Amino acid sequence: MRTIQMTLDDDLVKKVDAIANELHTSRSAFTRDALREAVKHYNIRRLELKHRQGYAVHPVNKEEFSVWEKEQNWGDE
Repeated sequence: MRTIQMTLDDDLVKKVDAIANELHTSRSAFTRDALREAVKHYNIRRLELKHRQGYAVHPVNKEEFSVWEKEQNWGDE
């Protein structure tokens, strides 16, 4: 683990400290968890964008999913 220095707004530090206190954890532990979540969400958004771009380049054709139509069960039968 490394120690780093960050510059944060005073108001943000106060909010983080209040939440960390409420959760009975440290500012560092709370920040690590928040950064892990931010990295996870960034990676999800990046993969979703890649997925959208792939379908923009290679759109779905009419026959691509038609093979599954007989397998669908909508519960109205």
